[in-house]
This record gives sequence, C-alpha cells and structure tokens, in this order.
Amino acid sequence: MKLRHFDVFGGIFTVIICLLLFLFIVTADDEESGSPSFDFSGLNLSQEVLKHQPTVEKYAKEYGISDYVNYLLAIMQVESGGTGTTDVMQASESLGLPLNSLSVEDSIKQGCKYFSELLKSAEAKGCDINTVVQSYNYGGGFIDYVSSHGKKYTFELAVSFAKDKSGGVKVTYKNEISIKENGGWRYKYGNMFYVKLVSQYLAVPSFSDATAQAIFNEALKYQGWKYVYGGSNPNTSFDCSGLVQWCYAKAGISLPRTAQAQYDATQHIPLSQAKAGDLVFFHSTYNAGTYVTHVGIYAGNNRMYHAGDPYRICRFNKFVLAATLDWCRTGENQIRKEWCYVI
Repeated sequence: MKLRHFDVFGGIFTVIICLLLFLFIVTADDEESGSPSFDFSGLNLSQEVLKHQPTVEKYAKEYGISDYVNYLLAIMQVESGGTGTTDVMQASESLGLPLNSLSVEDSIKQGCKYFSELLKSAEAKGCDINTVVQSYNYGGGFIDYVSSHGKKYTFELAVSFAKDKSGGVKVTYKNEISIKENGGWRYKYGNMFYVKLVSQYLAVPSFSDATAQAIFNEALKYQGWKYVYGGSNPNTSFDCSGLVQWCYAKAGISLPRTAQAQYDATQHIPLSQAKAGDLVFFHSTYNAGTYVTHVGIYAGNNRMYHAGDPYRICRFNKFVLAATLDWCRTGENQIRKEWCYVI
C-alpha cells in the first residue's frame, strides 16, 4: 500500500500493520550511537542511483544535510533519468559550467553543497522543503519569490514563477504528470513540474506487514521513556519527530527530521482512509503559527503512539477528530491537551 498521511491532526503517513500494540519483541539490533544508514531499496529508485547512496551520504554529512539523503537521491533520479550519466545531479550549471562538465563524484559533491545552500536560505526565510526542491531546478530566486507569497510552496507558485521568467512562452512537454495536469506543456523556464517529478521517488510504493510490524516493535521499546527536545536516538532519548524518524528508519524507511518536514514529505489522505500505522500530525501545540509541531503514529480506533512525556499510547475522543478536521479546513481551532488521554 502507498505511503500517505491523512489530515486528522494535520496529516498521516500510511503503513499497514498487524496491530498487536502491546506485544514487545526484542530484536537483535540494540541501541546504537548516531543515526542508522538507511535502506532506500523500497523507494522507486533505479539501481544506478542506489549505487551512489554511499557517496551521497558522505557529502550530505559533510554539508550537514544527512536528514535529506532521500531528497538527494530522488533529485538524482530525476536529473539523471536513473541512468549511468556522468553529471548525475546536473550540478555543473550551479557552478556556471557547461552541462555535464563534472565527474560523478564531483557532481554529487556539488549537488549536495548546492542543496545545502538552498536549504539554509529557505530556512532563513521560513520556507518549506518543497520550495528547496523546486529551487534546485529554478535557482535561489524562487525562494525569495515564495517568501514573498506566503512562504509555502504550491504548484501554482511554481507555474506563475515560470510564466513570469519565460514571458509566457510555452513548450510541449509530455509525460504522465504533465498530461494529467494540463495536457502536456510547460513554460519555457526550468521545469514547473519539478516537485511533482521528485516526489514520485520519495514515497515507498508498498509495505509488507512485517515492515509495518517492525516500526511498532521498535517504537514500543521506548514506551514510558521521557521526552527530550532535540533527541533523535536511544542515547539521547527522543522528541516526537526524532522517535518517528528512528522507528521508521529501523524498518528501512527514511523520513526527514522535523514534524513539518515529515508532513511535507508524505501524502495527504482523507480520514476515511486512515489505517493503523499512519502518521498523525498536529500544529499549534505551542506558539508556532500554522507550523506543524507534533507527530505520532496512528494505532487505529482513535489511538496513537507518540513521544509525549512519558511516551505512551493515547486515545482521541470523537469530538476532537471532528473539530480537528474543521481546523484543517479553516485554521480556526486550536490543539488542546485534553484532546487525547492515556488508555
């Protein structure tokens, strides 16, 4: 089943699970120091791209963007077409060089460096990760454009930016995404479909029950632990998004580090499609505007497992679900502590 999330408390990320929530299985993979090396083989990436993962991880670490290896690999898939081209991240242009001027490793190094610069700029201006992704194609000027138009990427902003830059000139551009969107054209500036193209390679196409069970097996190891802001592994304890990232990584699934980035990276679904193992997202759990500030793993029957204080399974009451759906549509309601309680 596809990875996704639904907008109950902001959103959810789908995994099918045999729900034995209180079954504790100790695995041979005990606590480790640092972040694990993720298995991206479940993503829709070519073997040509996957073989470069160690080099991508190397330079992602060097430039402080290890949490974004999945994005870098997805970008490589789009830029290279999944083939054995030399300039695998098409990074020559970001140095002002002719196309395909870089070797494979130099391309990866420059691609990681360029992504890190875009990410830093977007964070400074309060923009989201999809703005960074589109800017990899458009250039840093798109970050300024989004910053002055609500600070959040939309496809409509990508279209209007390309229209302005191209003077409204259109060219034929046919693939499954563009044909579905507008019949098969784009403006003659960059690729306004870039986020949609990259996103194809961020979602895992399917999960086995064993993979889903592995997520909960790992999560339940930490039941009763104390919440630690900024924590991301068993040596430090966890905050909410750190716990989710760690547990999914143990099942071979890469997620970004923060709740907002996890929300941006997952597929939104209606409440009617929600299943145990999805991710539930909240905003306004503290004074951060509409920024997503909390995440938990949906456990079915209006329950979730999350890094509260202590970590626990809690239940939503039905009124909360309805109110939160209103909030998702209108932005008028606020998250309140009494909306979930221990069972």
